[in-house]
Amino acid sequence: MTTLTVTSRGQVTFRKEVLQHLGIKPGDKIELDLLPDGRGMLKAARPAGTIDDFVGLLAGRTKKVATIEEINAATAKGWAGKK
Repeated sequence: MTTLTVTSRGQVTFRKEVLQHLGIKPGDKIELDLLPDGRGMLKAARPAGTIDDFVGLLAGRTKKVATIEEINAATAKGWAGKK
């Protein structure tokens, strides 16, 4: 267990090994969930993905090029819950 000291301004400093364990780098955000009985859960805040991240996800993994009609049909099936 790691013990931290709270300053008079209500601030704490995390040791380097704690930040590394949490996967937090300088400039990252931290999420704190307040739990019952005065407890809290601390974790690295992970930004939500962007559409640009999604579009590039499968780039270069296939040789097939789908037409817009095929993409629309696949999308419609997916939204309808069909495979």
